[in-house]
Amino acid sequence: MLNFTDVTEFILLGLTSRQEWQVLFFIIFLVVYIVTVVGNIGMIALIKVSPQLNSPMYFFLSHLSFVDVWFSSNVTPKMLENLLSETKTISYAGCLVQCFFFIALVHVEVFILAVMAFDRYMAIGKPLLYSSKMSRAVCVRLISFPYIYGFLTSLAATLWTYGLSFCGNIEINHFYCADPPLIKMACAGTSVKEYTMTILGGINVTYSLTVVIISYLFILISILRMHSAEGRRKAFSTCGSHLTAVVIFYGTLMFMYLRRPTEESVEQGKMVAVFYTTVIPMLNPMIYSLRNKGVKEAMSKVISRTCITK
Repeated sequence: MLNFTDVTEFILLGLTSRQEWQVLFFIIFLVVYIVTVVGNIGMIALIKVSPQLNSPMYFFLSHLSFVDVWFSSNVTPKMLENLLSETKTISYAGCLVQCFFFIALVHVEVFILAVMAFDRYMAIGKPLLYSSKMSRAVCVRLISFPYIYGFLTSLAATLWTYGLSFCGNIEINHFYCADPPLIKMACAGTSVKEYTMTILGGINVTYSLTVVIISYLFILISILRMHSAEGRRKAFSTCGSHLTAVVIFYGTLMFMYLRRPTEESVEQGKMVAVFYTTVIPMLNPMIYSLRNKGVKEAMSKVISRTCITK
């Protein structure tokens, strides 16, 4: 039996062992990663330079984009490296670091989405009080909670991962260090880790999702009370982008983590994780730019100013 500290490295089995597919995957995921980084950094820059985007909604959106950049960067570069490498390894320290940031950033993102739902409720349900209730100081406190709670939760979860023991098997059936395949390959310390992962994940997803659902129930009530059809349309349009991001993110999260780690669930989870770790961070800026009138107008003005300057 080997403790985590006795293991010098792990082998990441990746998505496929077929060489011809690995080159194709490398090209696809490299393009996706570049689009993700450029799209999210572009969104952050657009919000920073556009006066019309100086509101709590876009303040939270800039943090969502920031988290998405780091979320993708925590997994994709190592995956790209291993797709072209014959020795598809990751050091045990690198594995722990990847686990830590992955869990932390997942928790940060789910609670940012919950905070954004609460912000939409305040904007639509209490428009006259919105400016005073959602001041800059309040927004900073609201956005601080996901970061502090997410990283503290991840620290505890990673320490439980550190307690796993392995019986000579160092092959991780995944393209990054994730809890389900690590639990599946471990031979001791799995019970505590498995239960804490399920309970902690269940509580946090349930709590954050409850905030989202309650916020949208009150939003729906507020919309139904509106007498103006234009007001209803505008309210729905401001919520559409966020709802799309919530459904995609929470759906894949629950499918991947709120199940007992078995050989079948790990294999299925690996396919879902491709979408979860690479595609969703790329989609978020697209969802908000294509479905949000304010972002589209700000983008048009920035492009116009750039063209005039040139």
